[in-house]
Amino acid sequence: MSRAFIGWPHEISCARFSWTAGLGMLSTMPTERQLDLFAAGGTTPPTPAASAPAPVQPSPPAASELANEALIAAIADAHVAYCDDLAQEAMRRRLVAAVPALEALCRRFKGFGLHHAVPEQTACVRALAGIGGRDAAEAITCTIVDQVVQGPGLTAVVQAAARLECRLPAAISLQLLRHADPLVRADAARCARPGAEVCEVLVDLLGDLHDTVATAAACALGRMGRIEGRPVLLRVLRAEPSAEVIDAVGFIADEECIVLLGRIARTWPDLAACAMAALEQIAEGRCRPPVAHRHRCR
Repeated sequence: MSRAFIGWPHEISCARFSWTAGLGMLSTMPTERQLDLFAAGGTTPPTPAASAPAPVQPSPPAASELANEALIAAIADAHVAYCDDLAQEAMRRRLVAAVPALEALCRRFKGFGLHHAVPEQTACVRALAGIGGRDAAEAITCTIVDQVVQGPGLTAVVQAAARLECRLPAAISLQLLRHADPLVRADAARCARPGAEVCEVLVDLLGDLHDTVATAAACALGRMGRIEGRPVLLRVLRAEPSAEVIDAVGFIADEECIVLLGRIARTWPDLAACAMAALEQIAEGRCRPPVAHRHRCR
């Protein structure tokens, strides 16, 4: 046998020992000396410097602590968390001077709120309704006419219009009287002006599936001098009278209405003054000559 063949297994074992020893040395290397093969150039990435803490923003002063001028100025740039407090404070003070700022803030979000009400708009609308007066009523009317508020927020703005006794144009009223939300339809009836098309829709709403809508439509027709809503008003007077119904029936009262109003004046203390006022209005109306357009839309 040749010497080369005899030495061959010994060479293999030596090589195997060298490879095993190399692996052992790699496994015992300290981890901090291992290279990061995924870093740039296989070098250890530098330790990031600690960032400076963000400056703490001072909290805005409480709305109740602001003077009137400062309160109005703060409304113009108010964020959502601060807007409600400012609007409520303006409403608490009945701050008529804040009406333009509230309307401007409401208009800033025009085009939003198709699927969810905008909190800033809702806060402004409630504040305007609480402040009241001619300026607030005009602001709410313009907000509706210009379609500043839409979607779910429309319910609050039409409710505010009804509370402020706004009178909406016929084209806007016709849209709102056909709205899918019964609350919007009812409040739209309270804001409707007399008109042929509006009266036709109001008569149709007397058969609405929602009693609140039918009652509001009957009251609107009664205030316009239309007698189509009298059966609905009589039914409500017997079951659950209200100041709104009593006021409306005074324009179209017959003998049956007068009897019911007298009964309400005796048995409903909270509504006695309203019923007596309606009876006096009916008596004064009967003493005056009849008006030709009393029973038709103007």
